[in-house]
Order: sequence, then C-alpha cells, then structure tokens
Amino acid sequence: MRIHHLNCGCMCPLGGALYDGFSKGVHAHLICHCLLIETDRDGLVLVDTGFGEQDMTQPQRRLPAFFRALNNIQYRRELTALHQIQQLGFQAADVRHIVLTHLDFDHAGGITDFPNARLHLMQDEIASVRAQRTWLDRRRYVDQQWRTTDDWHGYAPGGEKWFGFDAVRELDGLPPEILLIPLPGHTTGHAGVAISHSDGWLLHGGDAWFYRGEMAARYHCTPGLRFYQWMMEKDRQARLENQQRLRALAQQESAGVTLFCSHDAKEYERLRQG
Repeated sequence: MRIHHLNCGCMCPLGGALYDGFSKGVHAHLICHCLLIETDRDGLVLVDTGFGEQDMTQPQRRLPAFFRALNNIQYRRELTALHQIQQLGFQAADVRHIVLTHLDFDHAGGITDFPNARLHLMQDEIASVRAQRTWLDRRRYVDQQWRTTDDWHGYAPGGEKWFGFDAVRELDGLPPEILLIPLPGHTTGHAGVAISHSDGWLLHGGDAWFYRGEMAARYHCTPGLRFYQWMMEKDRQARLENQQRLRALAQQESAGVTLFCSHDAKEYERLRQG
C-alpha cells in the first residue's frame, strides 16, 4: 500500500498561537489531515474527506454559519480531496471506500464528491446523525453534505484488541491492514483509523486530541484548543480516558505506532515530509 497525507481544509480562527502554538499573527492555522491509501486490489481508500467542492463554492448552503464565523474557514478549492486526487492522476470513481473518524462538517464535507465510494464508520455515529438531539448536533452534522445514511456500513464497537484498544477488523471490502478503533468522547461514535504498513502502524486519531503536546509525556494543550475540545465533547469522561490511553501508547516506542490528529499543522508537516 502507498499512503498519501493530504490537507483537505484550512481554518484560521482568532487566537494565533493561543490556538495552534506557533502562529505569529492574530489568526491560527488549523488543517484537515486526511489520508489517501492506494491499495493493491481495492482501489483508493480515503480516510476522512475534509471539506468538499460544494463546501468551497456554496458555503452558505453547506456549512453552518456559527462555525463559518468561529473557525474562519478558508474557501480554497485546491485543498479539497477531489482536487488533490485528480492532481495525483486519479479520478473520483477511483475512490472506492471512505473510512470516517466521525461526521463533523469538517471531516465529511467531501462525501458527495465521491458518489461511488462505500462509507465505513461506527454505527453509534450514524445513530447520532439521525437523532441530532441538541443545538450543537444540528450545527456539527450537516445533512447537505450527504444524500442518505441508508447505505452506509456501520460497525458496532468491540472485537479483537489492538494495543489494548477495541478494534473493528475485517471492514467490508477493505484490506485487513485497515482497522477502526472506537474512541468515543468527541462524538458518541468517534473512532480512530489504524493502518498497518511496512514501517509499523499509523493511527489517524481524528479529533480524539487536537494538539501535538497532548500526546507528549508531559501533557500540554493550548488554551484555545482546550476550550474548543470542551465545547465540542459529547462525553468528557470517555474523551479524557481515551486521551490518557493514547498518550501512554504514544510513549511506547517499541509498539511502532505513529499517532496524529486531524487539525495540527505541525504534525501534518512532519509526516508529509517524512
């Protein structure tokens, strides 16, 4: 398998380094870290989609006003997964599977760009999307970003263990090297995506954490991202417990697991150059 790291979105909220830990100006720089996996027999697999083409051209219809303002979303078509996949010489139809950490607007916006792809995610996340019980649910989940949830492939938590975490293996139609790792907390059905490759494991942690310092031996997170995680969490206890377990895994060099989250630009730069 060949793995490409893609940045499929840009958000520049006020706060600068109080958000991202490095920006010099008043605006921070947050990304949408996705993966494109070239498999031997199963076509292309996209892990999260970031923002889609219609999000960039019709943001008023596709993206919630609250988050457009709060996150200062940048409308750059060249950052969409579809555009970058085409630049690599592929077409939308080549993407046969999309594996989703969760369905927040900045992770699922590109679903409609790949109408032939099979969608894989936790069943609890599908249930949350269908229920949309709270004001925040109705902002974070955007129905216009997908046509239906009826044909999605939802998976129950549990199964075999992966470094002490539950792991959903044998995803329908996907190679055995790709696993869903249930990591609830940020959303009810939030998950990580683990990929086995020649140098060990990659774990796309989605929004289980937001800042690289959260996986360090001495925990550190910027005030802005600490607030944002608190605002968006569905289950605080589960989120913090999973962060602690992930932090412990990150310290086990012998495990051979490289962890990264969705929005840290420094993590993305390190892995892309890598």
